[in-house]
Amino acid sequence: MKQLFIIFCLCLLGCQETTKQQSISETIQEKTNATQNAFVFFDSLFVKNPAYIAKGFDFPVGKPNAKGYYNAQKFTVNNHLGDDWNGTGGGNTDLGDPVYTIGNGYVNFADNVGGGWGNVIRIIHKYNGTYYESLYAHCEKISVKKGSFVKKGAQIGTIGNADGAYYAHLHLEIRDYIFMKLGGGYSENTKGFLNPATFITSNR
Repeated sequence: MKQLFIIFCLCLLGCQETTKQQSISETIQEKTNATQNAFVFFDSLFVKNPAYIAKGFDFPVGKPNAKGYYNAQKFTVNNHLGDDWNGTGGGNTDLGDPVYTIGNGYVNFADNVGGGWGNVIRIIHKYNGTYYESLYAHCEKISVKKGSFVKKGAQIGTIGNADGAYYAHLHLEIRDYIFMKLGGGYSENTKGFLNPATFITSNR
């Protein structure tokens, strides 16, 4: 009887493990399908709107070359996943200054997420057959809506301070994996993130 009970328990554990593996496989497949569907969606958008395919990139402040601004916290410094653009006057002297899209693209997100992020804008760019995302955070105002298209250099918002959380500045991220969550802005793991200043300078 004891041996039968042990066999029963082992079979039960085996069935549970199989079910768990099937569940993991199904979740991975669902995510893969969602990603493929998203690419199909963006491909369709840019096929219908080819004028908004990116041809090059400029800086998001002091366009086109960030005149009057400096990169106060560069990519990977303190595990920073973006660049922080500040006005050369320091403090809140750049509060309300215009923020420009770095390139032609599609506005995939534009809303206030609160916390240390404040107003956030996320734009999808198709460039040389590859998709990139630019993320603009801590904005005082948002001037674009989700679902709209923008041309390089168009004003999309203004520099803010996340409702007083910091001195005014623009946090800019550029990602070459466009399906990531918002994240925390800092991490030792930079997979999916690009050096914004280097990317822009190399793709003018």
